[in-house]
Amino acid sequence: MFTTLGKFTVRRRRLLLALSGLFVFVAAVLGTSVFSRLDAGGFADPDAESTRAAEAVEQDFESGPPNIVLVLDATDGDIDSAASAAAAGEVLAIVGEEPAVVEAQSYWSLDNAPPLRSTDGDTALVLARVGGTETEQIEVADVLLEELAAYEGAVQVSSAGPLPVNAEVTTTIEGDLARAESIAIPVTLLLLVLVFAGLVAAGLPLMVGIVAVLGTFLTLYVITIFTDVSIFSINLVTALGLGLAIDYSLFIVSRFREELARRPRVEWNKADRVLVDAALVRTIETAGRTVAFSALTVAISLAALLVFPMYFLRSFAYAGIGVTLVALTTSLLTLPAVLAWLGRRVDRWQVPGAARRMEAASADPTNGFWYRTAMFAQRHAVAVSVVVVGFLVLLGLPFLAVSFGIPDERVLPEGAESRVATERLRSEFDTSEADAFPIVVESLDVASPDANSLDANSPDATSLEADRQLGDYAAAVSGLDGVARVDSPTGRYVDGVRVLPGDDLLATQRSGDSVRLNVVPDVEPISAEAEDLVADIRELDAPGEASVGGRSAQAVDTKASIAQRLPWALALIALSTFVLLFLMFGSVLVPLKAIALNILSLSATFGAMVWVFQWGNGADLLGFTATGMTDLTSPILMFCIAFGLSMDYEVFLLSRIQEEYRRTGDNTTAVAMGLQRTGRIVTAAAALLAVTFIAFATSGITFIKLFGLGLALAVLMDATIVRALLVPAFMKLAGRANWWAPAWMRRIHDRFGLSEVEDDPAAAMAVIPAPDAKADQKEPATAQ
Repeated sequence: MFTTLGKFTVRRRRLLLALSGLFVFVAAVLGTSVFSRLDAGGFADPDAESTRAAEAVEQDFESGPPNIVLVLDATDGDIDSAASAAAAGEVLAIVGEEPAVVEAQSYWSLDNAPPLRSTDGDTALVLARVGGTETEQIEVADVLLEELAAYEGAVQVSSAGPLPVNAEVTTTIEGDLARAESIAIPVTLLLLVLVFAGLVAAGLPLMVGIVAVLGTFLTLYVITIFTDVSIFSINLVTALGLGLAIDYSLFIVSRFREELARRPRVEWNKADRVLVDAALVRTIETAGRTVAFSALTVAISLAALLVFPMYFLRSFAYAGIGVTLVALTTSLLTLPAVLAWLGRRVDRWQVPGAARRMEAASADPTNGFWYRTAMFAQRHAVAVSVVVVGFLVLLGLPFLAVSFGIPDERVLPEGAESRVATERLRSEFDTSEADAFPIVVESLDVASPDANSLDANSPDATSLEADRQLGDYAAAVSGLDGVARVDSPTGRYVDGVRVLPGDDLLATQRSGDSVRLNVVPDVEPISAEAEDLVADIRELDAPGEASVGGRSAQAVDTKASIAQRLPWALALIALSTFVLLFLMFGSVLVPLKAIALNILSLSATFGAMVWVFQWGNGADLLGFTATGMTDLTSPILMFCIAFGLSMDYEVFLLSRIQEEYRRTGDNTTAVAMGLQRTGRIVTAAAALLAVTFIAFATSGITFIKLFGLGLALAVLMDATIVRALLVPAFMKLAGRANWWAPAWMRRIHDRFGLSEVEDDPAAAMAVIPAPDAKADQKEPATAQ
């Protein structure tokens, strides 16, 4: 299969280059327009109770919690002055002029409602709700908040609430993405020059990376026609596109140069071209096969995200699988076509002295650093295994204390306007009106009235009984720990007692046989106490079908949804990885070892992330606010991405070890030689990929910082101590059992597996023709 592919790329190089150029042009024109089609939401389970509550409030009551809270500070220090009231009216008029604003109320329009006034009397609130999709809401918020920021009058306006926070997060991430690319690309190019010791070879991974990123933009554009895709997935496209392009290009270009070195240049052009083509075919047979299997392991790891219902997570699967497949296709078709055209010119413009150093390293690999490291690990296999495993377990222990949550305004940098304003809502006001959440009670279950009553069958009796049950339920909710007040059509309730009767405003919370209760909490909406409150409410007996909504309920439901599906995702990754590695290597132990070591390595990474981001160690240095909780989705994304990349490096290493083992039959030498052949490449690839992830760690958004720093740590740790020490030690302890499989599985591998081609394919190419002086004169030596 890969021999055929190699020959095809050699013989159809011009066609492949032309098609690649056309693809890049289409992707650049059409794919870059994908940004306007991406959405900013997707964090909620569409089938969750909290989602049903939000939909019921929207459809049945044409209402919902405010998503914009304007904080108005009186310039004269008195929010009740005539000047402040007039200015507030002007602000409310600006808000009302926006068609997308479906509701807007203020301290003044609600007859100076005390909950909307600060304790010091200097500040009051305007509550507004913008309709539409989350992306449309953010677009409206950007325009509206910019207009309000320019307002000058008797009040100063600042914005708080979920929508301004989300808008500022999105804007910050877009700027962070541009900055990360401006950092990562030049640093990556510099490191590639050092790794390849030449400008021409160094430019090839960047070429593949650009094609992979643009191609994935086009892929996502097509996907948005059929489903929602999160805008946050773009971060993965850039990071993973560059990373995988570097990985695959490093492996293919390095193997091509290695194969060229085995075939010394001959003077006659046609003869030398045959040797160059043979080197390229051999490269595709070996490195190309490895890259193909590596890409499949990465894609399968990311495909596990498809089992989750939140399109935020599914979007990362779309983006990750897309960028992996585009990077694979480019690496196996476009890159070989370029190499076939370049030929030996791939070594042009080398760094002075680099060629001599590379030749010296290749001349005696047993003197190489990675060879000596592997031999050390194998001589002390037990001690190395105990020490390294113990170190990784120690790093992973903090993860046992992980506490998951969803992001709030604290993911923004300190001083961000929407964060400061949102924090003021909790510190300067007696109640958290902006954090109020709904309970929707549908199909009210009204008990039969007393049969002895003369009016037992009257509509009024039924209505009174419904109100009595609803009042009892609202009182029970208001008596729970963490509840400040409950607003019901039957009145306002505090500490289990009705303190005010129903009024015209509360009457709007009734629609047919459904009612809406508005719960004002006195706990942080994203906290363990808030989650306990949601659980307590759901345990109460309601007079109908009750659905709890709001951010706290969404956090609870999202956790439950992920916990329910996580075992399936992990099983999919483990089973698929085992099958792929077995088909590649024909071994039972090698896939099991690879999965176990990857999980061990990633557990250590997660433990370190809890120690830093949840517990706050290094918060001042890294510039984030520790909340005592870890973002719920980040570990899942990190696991799927890092597991795929770790398996990527595992396949690179094991393929060379198996190649050497088949050649020598000596397990110890094969392990050392395999590490020597790949150690420099894998470490360089990990370092280059880490540069991209660390660039993302400079983000001002905490979960992006966690994502970048965590993945950088994962790939570096995996490519160094795991691959250089733990893998050689384990393979030494296993010995010949590394390549064992029961007879029935061996038969499956012999039939369906793909094995390395051991014979040099030079003989499979066209036979070197006899010299033709005229033909030779027509083809200059540089035209490879």
